Amino acid sequence: MDKRYSNIVFHNARLIDPLTNLDKMGSLLVTDGIINDIKIGELYPKSDNESKVIDCKGNVLSPGLIDMWVFAGEPGYEHIETLEGVSHAAASGGITTLVCRPDTNPIIDDVALVDYIERRAKEKSLINIHPIAALTKGFKGIEMTEIGLLSEAGALAFSDGYNEIKNARVMRNALIYAKNFDALIMQHNQNKDLSDHGVMNEGKVSLRLGLPGSPAASEIISLERDLRLLELTKSRYHALSISTRGSLDVIKKAKELQLNVTTGISINNLMLNENDIGAYRTFHKLRPPLRTEEDRVSMVEALSNSDLLDVIISSHDPQDTETKRRPFIEAGYGAVGLETLLPAALSIYQENLISLPKLLEKMTINPAKILKLDTGRIAKGYPADIVLFNPDTPWVVIAENLISKCRNTAFEKKKMQGKVVMTMVNGKIIYEAK
Repeated sequence: MDKRYSNIVFHNARLIDPLTNLDKMGSLLVTDGIINDIKIGELYPKSDNESKVIDCKGNVLSPGLIDMWVFAGEPGYEHIETLEGVSHAAASGGITTLVCRPDTNPIIDDVALVDYIERRAKEKSLINIHPIAALTKGFKGIEMTEIGLLSEAGALAFSDGYNEIKNARVMRNALIYAKNFDALIMQHNQNKDLSDHGVMNEGKVSLRLGLPGSPAASEIISLERDLRLLELTKSRYHALSISTRGSLDVIKKAKELQLNVTTGISINNLMLNENDIGAYRTFHKLRPPLRTEEDRVSMVEALSNSDLLDVIISSHDPQDTETKRRPFIEAGYGAVGLETLLPAALSIYQENLISLPKLLEKMTINPAKILKLDTGRIAKGYPADIVLFNPDTPWVVIAENLISKCRNTAFEKKKMQGKVVMTMVNGKIIYEAK
């Protein structure tokens, strides 16, 4: 902004607060970075020179998105992504908080590296960035990291990410230890014995393409084991991104037992299926792999009609051109997703499969609760981390137009509906659409 205003007034906005299911027209007042007041169906009195007035033109004003699983590059992979760069891409996608993965170089497994991420984020990032720390040292699955010290340093969760902790005793001890600090363990569920050589979903499509597959059972077995251990330890566990119908059954049983488990799903697995791989499209080589259309439909139904899926993540995983321009088996996993998370998710709302407050709940208040962050709401006293977006604006994803340093999008040339107009963090406008 050209001028720092003490008050910012948003007029004529469709206000959405997912926690209370608020979805009404009104106005919102931001004072010194905090949501100061909300008026439903009313306008504020004419403002003085110390206030900035924004006409929202009926667009949606909601909490900024919170993305729980992002590869941010630093340290060690700055040629792929940086904290500064990822913050610009996130801001343009309406994301005001993200949590970055620990699989950097070096791996984030000690206090100094957590402190490094915290300091670099404050210096370089437009948005709120918090680190996840490794659950075991060096991702070796043998020795636990110092969960208590890492939590004090700022780690919001602990994960060995895409590395399986094969030893059940180590995993059980980690859950017990984490409970002492009320720490959250987040894991990608994949049994490497079954899927180590698989590069896509195992089934008819992989057979036709002649590619080694990863069976759905790989995910289900890993998830089932971890939740059995959770039942023993009564700790906190988040399944990062499930993708199969069978996993939904496992989660349902765990929630019926009132285990402290939450579940995420990648936007890729909600929008795409194994057939999108087509003629060996390496941009669709993802983790988890794209599953069957039946699996995808089951995930959408669970998102819309139950509380089995708590969070939608972008799975932002940038890869450089050379990594993707290889035969499918040799190509790197992952796709960028910060700029397409919101519009891709909005397609579920536009198909009348879910209400807008419930959809936004999966990307705002739910991750805020899981991560114990004081944000994710449109409510008095909360930080002004908000996004203004038009849910109806049509556009086409063109990789060259993305802000992300790498442009390996899984949605190239896809027609989208929904565009961010403005993003605000702590009362400061950090992005405005041109």
